Amino acid sequence: MLIDGPRPTTLVGVKRLAKQLKKTNGIKHSDALDLAAKSADCVNFRHAQRTLPASEFTRSKPYVLLTIYWSDKKRGHRCGRETLRTELSTPILDLCSKSALKYVRGFGTLRMVAEDHFVCDDIAPSQEYARDQLCAAERSLRFMEHTGLRPNRDRKKYPRVLDTDKLPNIDHSTDWVDPASEQFVLIDEPYGNVPDETERAAWADRNGWRIAKASWPGMYRPYECDLYVGIDARSGYDLEALVAKICAMPAPVVSENWTGESVSSWETFLSPMAKTKQDERRARCKGMIYPSASKATVPYNYNPGCSLRRPVGELGINGHVQAGRVIKAVMSSQYATDGVYTRLSALRSDLEAWLSLEIGPGQLEGPEFFEVYYRKTDDDKVFQKSMTAAGDFVEALRELASLFRKAYPDCAPLRQQLRRIEMSATIIEKSRRLAS
Repeated sequence: MLIDGPRPTTLVGVKRLAKQLKKTNGIKHSDALDLAAKSADCVNFRHAQRTLPASEFTRSKPYVLLTIYWSDKKRGHRCGRETLRTELSTPILDLCSKSALKYVRGFGTLRMVAEDHFVCDDIAPSQEYARDQLCAAERSLRFMEHTGLRPNRDRKKYPRVLDTDKLPNIDHSTDWVDPASEQFVLIDEPYGNVPDETERAAWADRNGWRIAKASWPGMYRPYECDLYVGIDARSGYDLEALVAKICAMPAPVVSENWTGESVSSWETFLSPMAKTKQDERRARCKGMIYPSASKATVPYNYNPGCSLRRPVGELGINGHVQAGRVIKAVMSSQYATDGVYTRLSALRSDLEAWLSLEIGPGQLEGPEFFEVYYRKTDDDKVFQKSMTAAGDFVEALRELASLFRKAYPDCAPLRQQLRRIEMSATIIEKSRRLAS
C-alpha cells in the first residue's frame, strides 16, 4: 500500500500517521503502526522504535550507537545482539578522531559503519561480556567528554621515567594528552586497596611527579578498581582542576544496570543514518560472515569472521628457505634500521603462516619449521658473510620480490608483502647514499 504525502522521520510522526491510517483504512492499530513505520524506511514499528528519534528535538542531539553480537556456547548456543545508545554533547568525531578512537578502551575492536554507529566484528562469548565491553566504551566517551583529554598517540610525549622507573602497582593504565597544553596525563586503574601509597608517594617525590586519587569509580572496572591521575609536577599543569572534573562526572554506566537494547537474534542492526545498500553491507558484523576462496586468494581458514587471506599458489619449501635466508641476513645486518626491521619482521611472520598452510603433513616438522624464518643455520651464516655491501642486500631483496611474483598471482596479500620488501630496499639505498 503506497502512502502519499510527507513521510515521517521521527517516532512521533510514525504514531501520528498510524492513527490516520487506522481511521481511513479500518485496520488494526498494530498493523497501522507497521505500515506507518515502513513509510519511514523501517522494516516495522519495532525497527522504528530502535532507530528513529523520538522527536525533532531529540534528532538535533548528537548520539552514537555501539553494537556487539554474541553467542553463548555454554548456554545452548544462545545468540543475540546488544546495542547501546549514548547521547553526546558533540558529534563523536568532533570528540575524538576515528584513528585515535582505536586507542580508547572499549573501542579497539569497534568499527565505524555509519556516522552514528560502531559495530564490533568479533562475536562476544556471552551477553554479559558484550554488555561489559559496550559499557566500557561508553565510560571512555564520557571521560573524554568531561575532561577534554584525548588518547596519546605520540610516543615522544610518553615520559621516559615510566619505562625506567615503573610506578609501583601500576595496572590497567592508559595514556592521555590535553590537546590544549600538550600535557601528558597518566590514568592508572589498579584494583582497590592494592597500591602501596607509601611506595607511590616515594616514587612521585623521587621523579618529580604528582599522583592523585579521584573519587569517580573509573573506566576499567568501576567499583572494583580505583582511578589515579598522574602528571609531571614540573610542568605546572593544574592537576587539582583535572581531578575535580573527573570527580564531578556522573556515575559510570555498568552492565548490571543495562539500559541498551537486547535482541535474541543475529539480524543485522541498521542505524538511522544507514540509508544505502553499501551502508547495509558495511553494518554487517564480519564475525558472522563465512569466508570463501576467490580466483587469487584463499582464507586462512573457513571459520566465520576469518579475515586473513593468502595468495593462491605455493612458494615451495625451497622458495621459503630462500626467502627466510634473505630476510634473516638483512635483519641482522648493519642496514636494519627501525623501518627495515619492522617491515621485515611483519613480512616473515606472514610468510611463516603461509608456509604452514602450504606444506603437507609430515613436512618440516619440529625445529626444521622454525629454522626457515627464525633460526640461523650454517648455510644462513655462509650467505650472510657473502653479503658485503648495501647493494648486495638491496639486490637480494628485489630478487626475492621477483620470486614472489612468479609464485603467486597478483592480489592484495601479495602486494602488501611486496611493498614491505620494496620499502626496505629503498630505505637501505637512501642510507647508503647519505653515508657516501
